[in-house]
Amino acid sequence: MIIGLTGTFAAGKDTVAEYFEKYKGFEHFSTGAVAVEVAKKKGIEPTRDNLRELANKLRDEHGPEYLSRQVMEKKAKTKKVVVTGLRQPGEINYLKSLGDFHLIAVDAPIELRFERMQSRHRHGDPTTIEEMREKEKKEMEGTDANVQNIKKCIDMANYFIVNDGSIDKLNKNAEEIYQQIQSGEKQAPHLG
Repeated sequence: MIIGLTGTFAAGKDTVAEYFEKYKGFEHFSTGAVAVEVAKKKGIEPTRDNLRELANKLRDEHGPEYLSRQVMEKKAKTKKVVVTGLRQPGEINYLKSLGDFHLIAVDAPIELRFERMQSRHRHGDPTTIEEMREKEKKEMEGTDANVQNIKKCIDMANYFIVNDGSIDKLNKNAEEIYQQIQSGEKQAPHLG
């Protein structure tokens, strides 16, 4: 089983992945980590903007599915994998082609996401909510076939979580989706 996670900046995608890893025995991988590895090899500072540009270049050179293909071919060792950082429909289509794939989109109000982003202290993260909106806009609706298009990825999701509460609530939503997947339910209501 492959679970993919997409969604807006700092919505809680990695926290959902950690739930599947800790409680359901999944391996957790990030397409962003693949881009960071390549950036380090090329001597590129791994800021969000640099990684976005690098990921777009890698997709131009190797195809829109490049990052997710690297995760599955070089990293994944088990039959239960959760992949975060899906920002391009080609990445999702590739994972779908492998079978038993389920996509979860995670979102939260922007003010809450900005607060979370500020508390995680990642290098290159926006320092104002306006800067966050501008950076997110660059990744939400790319028109080129190989650039980020988070909006389209969210629209492709089978399941949707609005993460506007506690981690316990988020974990409960992840468990509900997991149970729906196990029971064969294809579409879940928006959980929040």
